[in-house]
Amino acid sequence: MSAVPTAPPPAPEAPAPHASHSPLPRYLTLAYVALIVYASLHPFSGWRDTGLSPFAFLDAGWPRYWTVFDLSTNVVAYLPLGFLLTLTLHRLPGRATPALAALLLGALVSLCLESVQSWLPARVPSNLDLACNTLGCGIGAVLALCHGERFFERAGALQRALLAPLPHAELGLVVLGLWLLTQLSPETLLFGAGDLRHLIGLAPAVPYAAKSFFVIETVIIVCNTVAIGLIARTLLAGRHAPHLVLIAFFALALTIRTLAAAILVMPQNALAWLTPGAELGLLIGGVVLTLTLLLPPAPRLAVAGMALMAGTVLVNLAPPNPYSLAALALWRQGHFLNFNGLTRLTASLWPFLALPYLTVLGRRL
Repeated sequence: MSAVPTAPPPAPEAPAPHASHSPLPRYLTLAYVALIVYASLHPFSGWRDTGLSPFAFLDAGWPRYWTVFDLSTNVVAYLPLGFLLTLTLHRLPGRATPALAALLLGALVSLCLESVQSWLPARVPSNLDLACNTLGCGIGAVLALCHGERFFERAGALQRALLAPLPHAELGLVVLGLWLLTQLSPETLLFGAGDLRHLIGLAPAVPYAAKSFFVIETVIIVCNTVAIGLIARTLLAGRHAPHLVLIAFFALALTIRTLAAAILVMPQNALAWLTPGAELGLLIGGVVLTLTLLLPPAPRLAVAGMALMAGTVLVNLAPPNPYSLAALALWRQGHFLNFNGLTRLTASLWPFLALPYLTVLGRRL
């Protein structure tokens, strides 16, 4: 009597990738270091040699002018750097070694940037800033040592639940995160990115007129709504309701925009972005995005790329926005001049970071 054939045992399920093996901390570290460098050296103009050593500030006395706001800002600004560096260096031997290495690297970054500020007339190097930056980096390193692994394990589980198993999906999250950062710039058009005119000194190509500004603003918002929505949809796993996730994502972006205007400018300017062109652009953009979501992944990315390029071209042709100019004039009177330069640069360069990512992602689909 022949033996009854049995089904082969099921293959063991592949273990979920360990949180510390994810490239996300590394991507975030590189992005955050770039942001710190720009914020520390903005506005990058007026370089001059004072004849003093760039490290003369190390043995200087207590700074004459300082505020609690400045000190706390310096601590908080370097806290994420220490946190991310510790997770990035997790492969170093010893439990405390990654945190110590992160502390030293963070202090070295701060030392280099403070010394370079010696050649910038708008910046004043300070040993107190260096101490606060190092303290913030140390706090972040300790937090990563105690809670970082658990945090990224939960973040990794959420990522595996929400995101499609695409190559470089973590890099896509960083790209979308940088886009959210651009919403903190109240002088830019809503969802508008890629304006290079202030970087290369070009005047607006189209003079301001109410009708032309309304049309251009509307089309810019439509293009960017479609582009951002399609990029986010491509990264999402198919088993979840993409429309609800996209609505929540855009609601988060508009909330950031509103809070930024209220806090950084004035509370009565919180909804200054809600112009007639913005209302119509969001409405049309939502309809077009809903229709293009029906496309397969590869055509979706192609449409996203074309919409992103069209929006970038129109941003550079748009006439000056009187509401944005007024907001920028108010903002420059406060503590956030360097933050303004940081968010504005991110908004200017974001499409040129997103387009190469779309190209790489499209080849892998």
